[in-house]
Amino acid sequence: MNEVIKLDFTLYQDVILTRDLPEEELRAGDVGTVVERHDVPGRETGYSVEFFDMLGHTVAVVTLPASVLRSPTRADRPTARSQAETVLAG
Repeated sequence: MNEVIKLDFTLYQDVILTRDLPEEELRAGDVGTVVERHDVPGRETGYSVEFFDMLGHTVAVVTLPASVLRSPTRADRPTARSQAETVLAG
């Protein structure tokens, strides 16, 4: 039997990506904001998450399962990387 993962994030909550999404030029550790919740009975909850650059411009809006997101903790520290680093790493 498939177990449904239950992780709850609230609308406009900051979340942290836990895996790379090279097709979106996003990397694990990138911080985004939940902009929509998607509930499908019997399936893992999904979220539309908007990711921004340091100037507040949207770089991606992606729909993701809750299992690839986590809430920030006091141990997390902001970091910066350029888009060129993402392209070169991919």
